[in-house]
Order: sequence, then C-alpha cells, then structure tokens
Amino acid sequence: MRDVGSGADLPQGGEHVGGPGLSALRRRLADGLATARLNQTQLSARAGLGRTTVSEALSPRKPVPSAETVAALAQALKLPVSELLALQRAAAEEAGTETAHGPGRPIRECEPHELEVHPAGDGDATPGRDGPWVRALPGYVRRAHDGVLEEAVRDVLDGRSRMVVLVGTSSTGKTRACWEAVQPLADQRWRLWHPFDPSRAEAALEDLHRVGPRTVVWLNEAQHYLGDQSVGERIAAAVHRLLVSPERGPLLVLGTLWPEYATAYAALPPTGEADRHSRVRELLAGRTLSVPDAFDAQALAEAAVRAEGGDGLLADTLTRALTDGRIAQDLAGAPELLKRYEHGTPAARALLEAGMDARRLGVGPYLSQTFLTDAAVDYLCQSDYDQLSADWAELAYAQLARPVHGRHAPLRRTAFRTPRNPPSPSAASTTAAAPPKGPQLRLADYLEQQGRTIRRHLCPPASFWHAAYTHLTHPDDLYNLSAAAEQRHRLQWAHHLRLRAAAQGSPHALHHLSMMREAAGDRTQAEELARQAADHGSTGALRRLVELRRDGGDGPGTEALLRQAADHGDTDAMCDLAVVRELAGDRAGAERLFRQAADHGDTYGLYQLAVMHESSGHWTNALGLAREAAEQYGQAYVLCHLAALRERAGDSAKAESLLLEAAAHGDVIALYRLALRQEDAGDPAGAETFARQAAEHGATRALYHLAVLREKAGDRLRAKALAEQPADRHTEDAGRLAALWEKAGDREAAENLARRAADHGTTRVLNHLATVRAGSGDHAGAEALAREAAEHGDASVLNLLALRRAHEGDHSAAERLYLQAAEHGNESAMYHLARMRERSGDQAAAEAWARRAVAGGHPLALHVLAQMREDAGDKRGAETVARQSAERGNTQSLNYLAARRADEGDLEGAETLGRENADYGESRPARRHRVFYRLWPHGLNADGTPAPPWPRQGL
Repeated sequence: MRDVGSGADLPQGGEHVGGPGLSALRRRLADGLATARLNQTQLSARAGLGRTTVSEALSPRKPVPSAETVAALAQALKLPVSELLALQRAAAEEAGTETAHGPGRPIRECEPHELEVHPAGDGDATPGRDGPWVRALPGYVRRAHDGVLEEAVRDVLDGRSRMVVLVGTSSTGKTRACWEAVQPLADQRWRLWHPFDPSRAEAALEDLHRVGPRTVVWLNEAQHYLGDQSVGERIAAAVHRLLVSPERGPLLVLGTLWPEYATAYAALPPTGEADRHSRVRELLAGRTLSVPDAFDAQALAEAAVRAEGGDGLLADTLTRALTDGRIAQDLAGAPELLKRYEHGTPAARALLEAGMDARRLGVGPYLSQTFLTDAAVDYLCQSDYDQLSADWAELAYAQLARPVHGRHAPLRRTAFRTPRNPPSPSAASTTAAAPPKGPQLRLADYLEQQGRTIRRHLCPPASFWHAAYTHLTHPDDLYNLSAAAEQRHRLQWAHHLRLRAAAQGSPHALHHLSMMREAAGDRTQAEELARQAADHGSTGALRRLVELRRDGGDGPGTEALLRQAADHGDTDAMCDLAVVRELAGDRAGAERLFRQAADHGDTYGLYQLAVMHESSGHWTNALGLAREAAEQYGQAYVLCHLAALRERAGDSAKAESLLLEAAAHGDVIALYRLALRQEDAGDPAGAETFARQAAEHGATRALYHLAVLREKAGDRLRAKALAEQPADRHTEDAGRLAALWEKAGDREAAENLARRAADHGTTRVLNHLATVRAGSGDHAGAEALAREAAEHGDASVLNLLALRRAHEGDHSAAERLYLQAAEHGNESAMYHLARMRERSGDQAAAEAWARRAVAGGHPLALHVLAQMREDAGDKRGAETVARQSAERGNTQSLNYLAARRADEGDLEGAETLGRENADYGESRPARRHRVFYRLWPHGLNADGTPAPPWPRQGL
C-alpha cells in the first residue's frame, strides 16, 4: 500500500494552489489517509465518492473541495468533521471562492425591526440600508440569558451547530437578545434567514432543506412554525436533521416562544390521545432558555449607567419602570398599550376583547374586520350599545390604529399573504381555504397575552360565536373554536362550528366527525368521512382507514392508503409500506421507502432495513446501511444492534468489530459494551480504557458499573480507584456501589462516595444510601444522610423517610421529619403536614401549612385546601379557594365542589360552580361528562343558561 502521507499518491510538479487554510486541510486529510492505511480507491469506496473527486480533494494543484466532499472524507477517515469543515471554509475564503448558497441574506444587510425586534420609544427615525426609515434602538443591557446565547455563538464559530429558543412573556426582550447575539456572526459574513412568505410554516418547510452552512435560522414566534397543525412536526424533524448533519453546518437556530406554548409542547398527551408534538418536544428538549419578565438589580444598575451616559430612551423608561423592573416592556410600549385598552371607549374595548378572545381560543393572527365588528356587539352593555353612532366601528378602529411607541398599535391593519403551495400528490383532492374577505387586523402581542390572563375565566358572548360561524373561513380557525366551545359546554355552537370547519376542509373536524359516526355504529359514513379527512391531509384519519382496510382483509386498499399517508410525510406509513413491499418481494421499493423515512428524520427505517437484510442473509447490505445510519444521520445504534445479532449468532469477533466501529462514532452504548466484554475476557486494563472513553462522552455509569463488578469480585482497591470521579445525574451504579460498600461494612467509603457526588451536583447517591440505611433499621444514620442531602438543596428523602415512618405508625417521627423537610422548602412535606393537622382537628394549622404548600407551588395544595374548608362546613371559603385554583389553571376544585353540591341536592350552587368551571374551558372530557352533562344534558347557551334540546343535523 502506498503511503499517502509521503506524497507518493499525489501529483508531482507544478505550483500548489491555495493558501494556508487549504494546505492545512489537505495535510489533515493526507494524515488521516495514512493512519487509516487506505489508498485513494479504497477511500473513495468508503466515502461514497468518485475516484476523481477524492484525487482532486487531495491534490495540491486543484481548487478547494466542496464542503460535502470534505464531510464525506472526514467521516470515512474518522476525523472530526466540524474541524475539517472549518478548514474548508477558511480555504474557500482565502481563495475567494466562497459562495453564498441557500436562503437568507448577510446579517449586516438585515434591519432589526424587519426581524420583529420591537421599536422603542417615540424618538427620531433614521434611513435604513434599503431606504425605509427605522427607529433607533436603545442601548442594550446584558442579562443572564445573554451569556448562554454568547456561548452558543462561540460554539457555532467553532464549527458546532446549535439551537436556542428563548421562552418568556411578550415584550421581555427575547427578539432583541437574539439580534444582539448574532452581531459577532455578522463580522464573520454569516447569513440570516427569516422564513415568513407566504406564511411562516410554509416558507420554513419549503426551504429548510436548502439552508447552507454559516446561516442563522430565525424562528421568531416559533409557535407559528412548530405549532402548525399540518406541518409543525415535519418542520421540527427538518430542523433536527439540520442540526445533526455536520456537512450542513455550522448553523445557529434561534427562536422565541411564549411560556404557554413551551409548556404545551413539552407536555405528554393524556393516555389514548394522539401525540401531536412528539418531534417538537424532542427538538426543544435541552434547547430552551427562560427570559425573566423583569430586570434584576445588576441589569437595572447597568441600565442606570447607560441612562446617565446619555441614553435618552433608557432614561425615560427608568422614570416609570424602575420599581417593577419591567424595562423591556416599557420600551416596547406595553404600559401604553394596556392604558389604551383600559381607558378606551366602550366600542374600542369591545373590539379589543373580541380580538383577545379570538386569539386565546385558537383563531390565527389575521383577524377579519367584519368578524370583529359583528363579534363585538354583545361585549357592550345595553346602555353603551344604545349610544353607538352609525360610524362607531370606523371611529373605534381609527382610535385603535394610532401607534404608541414605535410602530405599535393596539389593533393595526395587516396584509394577508395568500399561500402559494407547491404541487402535492393530493393537491387534486384538497380544497384550499378561501382567502379572507375585507381588511385584516392584528392584535398587539402584549394585549394578546394580557387577554389570555385577564379573560381566561370568561366565555365569549353569543355575538362572538355567531360572527365566527358567519365570517370565518379558515378551517383551522373554525375547528379550534369548535373545540373551545365544546370545552365550555356550548355544545350547539361546537356542533355547528365543527360542521362548518368540515365543510371548509378541516381534516381535524372531518376526522372528529368520522369517529363520532363510528362510535354510533355507522361504519359506512365513518369511513367516508375518514376518507375526506385523509384527502385533506389528516394522517390520523389515514391511519384509521388503514386499520379498517387491514381488518377487512383488503390488501390492495391497505397499500394504497399507506402510500397516500406516506405522500403526506407520515414516516410511520412509509415504514409500514416498506414492510408491505418487502413481503411482496419488492426489496428495492422497500429500501426506497425506508430511505425516504430517514430523509424525513425517522432513522428507525434504516434500522428496520438493516435488520431485514441481516435476517435474510444479506450481511454486506445490512452493514452498509448501519454505517450509513451512523455516518449520515449520527445514529450508531444500528451498528450496536447488528453487533448484538452477531453475538447471538456466535460471531464474537464480528460483534466486537462492529462495537469498535460504533464506538468510533462516539456511541456510549458501544463503549459501555466493549468495557464489559473486556472485563469478561479478563482484560481489566482494556475494560477501564473503554469505560473511561464512555465517561468522557458523558456516561460515567460505565466506570461505576465496572467498579461494581470489581467490588463483587473482591477487588475493592480497584473499585475505589474507578469511583474517584464525579457521578453524573443519571448514575445509578454509583448508588449501587455505595450500597455494596455499606453492606460490606465500609460505611466511610460509602459516605465519601455519596458526599463527593453531592459536591458535584447530584444528591442521588446520598438519597440512595439513606434509604438503604432506613431499610436496615438505622433510622438515625438515614436521617443524618437525608439532612445532608437537604443541605445540598434536596429535601425529598427527608420527605420519603417521613412517609416511611408514617406507614410504620410512628407519626411523631414522621411529623418531625416533615417539619425538617418543610424547613428546607419541600412543598410536598408542607402538604403532608397540612393533612396531618387536618386529621388531628387543628384546622387553623392545616390551613397554614396548606397555604405554605400553595406558595411553594404544590399542584394539589389549593385543591386540598378547598376540600378542607368544604369538609369543615365553610362552603364560601371552599369556593374562594377553588376559584383561586382555577385562576392558576386548575379547575379540579370547581368541578369537585359542583359535584358535591349536586350530590347534596343544592342544584343552584352546583350550577353556579359548574358554569364557572365551564367558562374556564375544561379540557378533560371525563370531568366535563361527570358534572356538565349531569346538569345540562343539552349544553349551555352562550350566556350560560341551559340550552333546550336541539337537532343535531349533519350527523
């Protein structure tokens, strides 16, 4: 084999092309080639590149190779992809061949206000780069979250792609923080892409695959992308694919979210319900960052220094917002917007409240003026309505269009962008939503968020629902309002809005109606509705149709439906269809579908394909797919699985080879298994080497597991040596090791390990050791360790030990431990103390502890307090607490008290509380059925009065 490092395989003679960057790149590639002991032909095969491409990439007389070529070579040679891509970019810059590709434009050409940074103050405007006049930004005051953003920028400058989503309420400075963070990238000639035309979600989905390296992907108000009912999951998968594809980076994805959206995306769905945000939840995990509402003392001090230095905007703001620290909101005009709402004319308030209700109940950001005008009527009291002039709406809209600071207005005119979708396989059968008629308006973000709080307990009046049914045309708006009406037990409006949504092509409404018909036993109509829903893009309906066809033995029909779902981007359908094609003998078709699923972010398809090839004896194909999964998608688990299959088949050497290959990709499971293999083979040094590599990749469990094995083998000295490093938060074996030493009588070693882990941020080992001692009857020792954990900020084991003592009947000890836990802020202990005081008859102390638990954030504390007052006969006090709980988002207590009143025969009281519960919008069907249908079998009218029987046409 020829030694590439010596230059034997390189062209001789002629001048070298390029500067230091290109020379460094080629040196790294040549060294990697020599280390791998490959020639260029072998390298081209491993990298999946042509022989000429490889030769030119290594030749000193050829131009800079492409980023894709360098990434493929780096992966084939097991070199750090990000480092080599950084060298490639430097070489391209030196040669002047770097070309901008992909969407976006240079950051230095962007204006902050075009990126939705709120204008501040009423100061003078200056000409922008492209002509429009823009307002000056106030001086920027750094806060804690800016440090995290700066770290992300440093990472991308080092070649590692990052994503950060700032989570905070409206006008807290999220977008401005993102703008300030990207300024160092502007100096490095980075680009910024803000997808928004024709709609945010459509623009993102259409061009995410075109995004090139050194691009900031700007997802301001990320709910418009990730929360889109039709394509949000696909956008999340595409963004994830961007982040994990080294050849596409480095990239920086920045986004902003309101807290309610972040909470909704992070929540797991109730049992039996579809998981609508699984990929969004996976994408956002570990990538969100909270932005506080108010400036802290340090930020206020810096703002004051800037104000004294001549920043007039900050100086003016500090005169109003110094006390509460809401500097960013004041700069964005939030107080003035709220003042416009609170002190506006009755007509203006009515229009704003109709807009607030529309947005909080699910209508999109474009609000039809005709809808708002008709909706606002019942928001006015009769005397105000009687005084309306003929041009009341025109006057009110003019008042609300006047801006406060910058370009903010309570309700401003906006232009609706007509979607321009690319052709799709189902385009012929899909009815596009009709564009809205007449002027479109947009409610100020701050007022929208205020409306979600101050109007959360109110159900819109009849004019709102009637205007929605009459004027709204977008299927998502209509379906969302139908769901909101049903949650508020306005069943008749829910029914009619759902039918109208279905008529406008809402796949969700059609699917809902299909399930209703199926539950009623009308399978034929259910299937027809499901077919319509599928034609309009409902993958859930398609999946249900597939089940119906499959249950009926209709193979061709099943395959046709799976293909339709796959065309809609359903990766599960792609994989299912691939299995069908494989069973039919169409291996090429199956492989094509599995690859299609991988391209949509579902690498499980490649895993299934690899296993399929392996089981049928096509080992080379299986290995190639496993390597592709590792190299192209960063999923080395397929190699690990093939290793397990080889091990099971008795091919231990091949299994080890595969694990080594997976380990080279940094797969910690492979490193962990290799460590165990070496230990079993009697090679302790080799086992430790692999275990330490796993620990370097974040899996310190490997070292602790090895220590456990050494301890069980009687080699305590080596076990202790392996345990001489901090345990991470996911280490269970550190606790097992401490328990083994405890059992062997080496309490000092056990306690030292537990304390060392606590000093490095995890109290799990202390807690585990405390429970071991409690189980052996050493209550004093257990409590001492639990108190140490509490001193490190974790009083959960004190609480757990208290529960144990209570179950053992030692209530005095339980109370003592609960008190210790409560002193360390454990709200669960406060909750249990409230229960104990209640059982002992000390109502005042019970309430006091319950209130402390409420202040600590215990989710059930207010509900328990309401029960206490109800049981004590204090009905009014119970209702007060139940309403407080509802204001915090939990209507369980209102529901409970309504049921209690009904059971007692107090129907008037039950209806009062039940109506309040309904107006909040009870989202759990079980609770709605428990009380609502008992009190009002036909639902409620918009004003909350019981509805009479009504015909359910259309079903």
